[in-house]
Amino acid sequence: MKAEETIDFPIRWAWHHISRLYNAEAAKYGASLSLGYILLNIDLENGTPSTSLGPKLGMEPTSLVRTIKRMEELELLERRPCQTDKRKVFLHLTDLGLEKRELSKSVVKRFNKELQSHIPKEELNSFLQTMGKINNILTNEEIFK
Repeated sequence: MKAEETIDFPIRWAWHHISRLYNAEAAKYGASLSLGYILLNIDLENGTPSTSLGPKLGMEPTSLVRTIKRMEELELLERRPCQTDKRKVFLHLTDLGLEKRELSKSVVKRFNKELQSHIPKEELNSFLQTMGKINNILTNEEIFK
């Protein structure tokens, strides 16, 4: 079997290119792909528990902790205790974090707009449906029982 004939190879290949592209763009601002994804996934009104970010972003706990600590040092976010359960901590964006979030958002929009200009809408919709099905299978079933 050739790698090009498998389902996972083109996904990994595309993700490699996407992550390199995003990291190169983020590096211009002293950031990274991971940092940008965290900025985009923190709830603006209520904050987000750090424990829910890892699974949502597909990040390992060690990488997530390191990135969050760096973001605190850069004053992009802050930790606030939950009002009802002091054991829980929520991440909230600072004013600088909100600014960088908008920058990250514009990069993601520009990337998507560029791809959409090259891929017919029907093909893109089909791709998104297929990826949704793949993610559902991977989430809800044990592939290697």
